[in-house]
Amino acid sequence: MDAGLFTANNVWMMLCTALVFFMHTGFAFLEIGLTRQKNTINILFKNIFIITGGLLLYYAFGFNLMYPGFEDGDAGFLKFAGFGIGAPEGGMTPGYADGGYTWWTDFLFQGMFAATAATIVSGAVAERIKIASFMVFVLFYVGLVYPIVGAWKWGGGFLDSWGFYDFAGSTLVHSVGGWAALVAIALLGSRIGKFGDDGKPKAIPGHSIPLATAGVLILWLGWFGFNGGSVLSADPELTSLVLVTTSLAAAAGGFGAFILSTILYKNLDLTMFLNGILGGLVGITAGADLMSPNEAVVIGFIAGIIIVLGVALIDKLKLDDPVGAVTVHLICGIWGTLAVGIFGSKAGGEQFLVQLYGVLIVGAFCIITSLIILGALKAISGIRVSKEEEIEGLDLHEHGMDAYPDFTND
Repeated sequence: MDAGLFTANNVWMMLCTALVFFMHTGFAFLEIGLTRQKNTINILFKNIFIITGGLLLYYAFGFNLMYPGFEDGDAGFLKFAGFGIGAPEGGMTPGYADGGYTWWTDFLFQGMFAATAATIVSGAVAERIKIASFMVFVLFYVGLVYPIVGAWKWGGGFLDSWGFYDFAGSTLVHSVGGWAALVAIALLGSRIGKFGDDGKPKAIPGHSIPLATAGVLILWLGWFGFNGGSVLSADPELTSLVLVTTSLAAAAGGFGAFILSTILYKNLDLTMFLNGILGGLVGITAGADLMSPNEAVVIGFIAGIIIVLGVALIDKLKLDDPVGAVTVHLICGIWGTLAVGIFGSKAGGEQFLVQLYGVLIVGAFCIITSLIILGALKAISGIRVSKEEEIEGLDLHEHGMDAYPDFTND
């Protein structure tokens, strides 16, 4: 391979790595914007812990658990290539990864993905989880659960051999986080004041919708790296197609949620609009490289519809999800994964069934492991803060600090 092309591919992958890293700013802004100011430092602390702890765990053993080198005859379920990372022979040459990137770039790009699953959970459990319990959960979920599931497809495991397709992680990243979020909010219970005596949900407004809006726009930008980098090279045709389908699905998702929420609730709800964009992004992630622009619009628009209906369903089940993480990442992640069997170049009944089997298997594994981890934490040390701590704010009780010392903390 020409040295210039190899360099260009690697630079593109490093740029995409930086964009995925920047997504953590978007997640943090979105979460603090949709929650109350008295919990801002707590949320920021969790997000910083996720990216730092997640990267160290991925370095220590996650990368080699996710890419263990399955061979013909392996069970394709679990294998471990050893602790730490070290560049293999030829890892800095075009011979590695067909000239798309070097070994070090490979590790860092995948490491940026690893923490995303736990970030999804952070938003769902905001304002009432004990931070120590959350950190222990992150260590197990990012360190073990995420890389094991990732190995089943991206590491060449049994889902890959079945033909399961997930281009950039509608299931392997977003649903993995979404399943854990669902289990966590079920075990935690709702925030004080979320549901009235009649069982009807009450709005608990976030303290900064401008921050939440900025977070969504940052996430949209970061998705150019999330999906664009998943091409695993700077291939001009495929990267440009992926960025087009990603953007169209995001726009259509926003419009789908905006239109349906306006019809149902007779108001122009910005938060629904914003989550519709995210739903469209999650929905296209499994098949961004397979879809035409028209198909991307349809997938995104349906994801936006799902957002409105999914949020209503979560409320009806009396589950409290402050940022809509379960609907955005789990339900839209499932939709995006199944859409590969309905639209695009792989569409067909057999592919749809493979996609469905993959969703069910990953879901079962994530539910079981989440129940084990969170159930153990609940039994040993508890996972929810006290009533007093929740009412007065986690910033004061968990951190002894105030994010906005010049303003009234309510």
